[in-house]
Amino acid sequence: MRRVLTIVLAVVTLCATAKTHIEYNPFSLSVDGQKVVTAPTEGLWSVATDWSDGWMGDWHHASPERVERVGEWSVVHGKIALEKGTLVLRDSYREVEGGLIECRRRFEWQGSEPLEKVTLSVRLNVEGQELMPCLPGILYYGNKNGAKVNSNIIPVYNGTAGEFAIFEEHRYPMPFAMLENGSDGYAAALHTTPSPVRGAVLSDQWWSLGVEAFENHSQIVLYSGAIGYNGQHGVAKALQRRPMPYTDTYITLEPQQIIEKQFFVEVYPISRAGSGFQRPIYTSLDLHRPYDAERFPTFEQIVCSKYEFAKRRWIEFDSTAVGFNMYDTAVRKDIVMGWCGQADSPGFSLQALSKTLNDGDIEGMVQRSLDYLSTFAVDDEKGIFVVGYNGEKFHGGDPVSCGQAMYNFAQAITLARKNRHYDTAKWEAFLKRACDAVCNRILSDEWNPKSTAEGFYIAPLAISSKLFREKRYLVAARKAAELFAERHLEMNGCYWGGTLDATCEDKEGSWAAFQGFLELYERTKEPKYLEWAKHAMDVCLSYVVVWDIPLPAGRLADFNFKTTGWSVVSAQNQHIDVYGVLFAPEVYKMGKLLKDNRLCRLAEVMFRSCAQLTDPYGSQGEQIQQTNFAQRGDMSNVHKLRGGYAERWTVFWITAHFLNSAARFKMMER
Repeated sequence: MRRVLTIVLAVVTLCATAKTHIEYNPFSLSVDGQKVVTAPTEGLWSVATDWSDGWMGDWHHASPERVERVGEWSVVHGKIALEKGTLVLRDSYREVEGGLIECRRRFEWQGSEPLEKVTLSVRLNVEGQELMPCLPGILYYGNKNGAKVNSNIIPVYNGTAGEFAIFEEHRYPMPFAMLENGSDGYAAALHTTPSPVRGAVLSDQWWSLGVEAFENHSQIVLYSGAIGYNGQHGVAKALQRRPMPYTDTYITLEPQQIIEKQFFVEVYPISRAGSGFQRPIYTSLDLHRPYDAERFPTFEQIVCSKYEFAKRRWIEFDSTAVGFNMYDTAVRKDIVMGWCGQADSPGFSLQALSKTLNDGDIEGMVQRSLDYLSTFAVDDEKGIFVVGYNGEKFHGGDPVSCGQAMYNFAQAITLARKNRHYDTAKWEAFLKRACDAVCNRILSDEWNPKSTAEGFYIAPLAISSKLFREKRYLVAARKAAELFAERHLEMNGCYWGGTLDATCEDKEGSWAAFQGFLELYERTKEPKYLEWAKHAMDVCLSYVVVWDIPLPAGRLADFNFKTTGWSVVSAQNQHIDVYGVLFAPEVYKMGKLLKDNRLCRLAEVMFRSCAQLTDPYGSQGEQIQQTNFAQRGDMSNVHKLRGGYAERWTVFWITAHFLNSAARFKMMER
């Protein structure tokens, strides 16, 4: 059925009698004649002029008094009369492309003295009950999976009346808020042009963006600073396990002061529940165009720098216990596979990069490190294996680490068989035993994985099915893919559980599914796997920052740091990191498969931008504080968190992922 988008900008003649009540919606967006987005019934404009108990109050509303057409713009005028003067209001609307509506809202204070404790707003009604939101990097269809684990430490939202989820614009990697009506088949999104607010009480106060729920509709809202979530007004998602007060976010308007806010609105049909977030991902790319890779270090500079650092992490406990240390060797020694030690990763990546690096030490490090890791014990019953050795004891074992290690072993064996420079007997014996154990686990009737973490098994099983000519591995990979597709495609619970220090929706869980689905597509060429891969990829992309977030004085500003291309960690841990480097090659590959050059260009930026903070030793820290959130250092003052940098937390994954990604980019050239 053809879906039709219409925008309505109406003007009515106000009734002469003051007793007449007019419910007035001058702005609406419709699909197939059904109104999806409208202005609130109390008025197109709403401004609060008081603040108490951590929240705004004393609201004043206004409806348009006249509309004029100026070229391609529809310009709507109104005003709010207050005791100290008049707030003159103006909205300008135009359609810019494909049904996307650009809006510019203007507030002008015409009073003789300052107007204090003001909150400006944009509020748009979206029709329907219990609508599900996507706030990129923050809130995915209510964060249902994380809520089951601990609903106190991550944002949760069910769409029931009275709920709200409103966050600082600089917290958003892609600055939009989406609401989906899955049962009626449509969604709406508001894209903001992020900005700080003039006249704010706080020194680094920005506009805020989010959603609120009412009885028969929800709202997408922009406020000039007010934030809150999980039933708490005036709090920031500032720490890993609890919020911090962040209140008094009102402003003062000086006489003749003008404030403008630009935003974009789109409404659109969706083919199934759980897909509403996908369209605004690409709208956000088109609006921000995050494709300038030339301002960042080159591919060759990054590879050489990271390799030099990797060599400094080489340790030997004895003649056989050798490999890449997870930590700064002066602090702690531990050879750990998978997340977040990645001692297995160079055994693959250095093979692929050997010609680029041209170092005679590579062959010895690859052979010896993988030979040693191949001695780690596999638990045939649980389907996991030991992942670490600290010089005294073996430890660990989890699906994330094991799945990632199996993938790197499978890739290392594949390359070594082609190059014939290595003896892979021990590697193959270890990988086959791991695959057998995992395969038995997945194919059992009792298999019911807690999270998407076990999605990391899909890709290595698919690769190993060819390596060892074992059809059972492919059967197990398919079974896992089917289960995760059933769970996540409709977003009844978003991909989650792929990182070890948070139990919630995260990009790592999304990457597990994305990598697995894409590997199955490449093995089978079945279209459903490509469709599933795009869905999981789009969730991954929603964590990727597409704009340069201006930063206050601090370590990041010292570097003139650019946030574009970095990625938010999870709904619980709200800093950014370089993890997107790891899935950048697959984003590039999807760009080729889907014939979408935006993805290819973004993938290059993701790889190159994330090397910005590399020091002369090839090292960089893990936690980049682009918003009011921190996990390390002095976390006592919420107003001093943004702009910080946990430079000394340098676990090996940061280096290993660059080399691993570079290797996969190199392999695509062949």
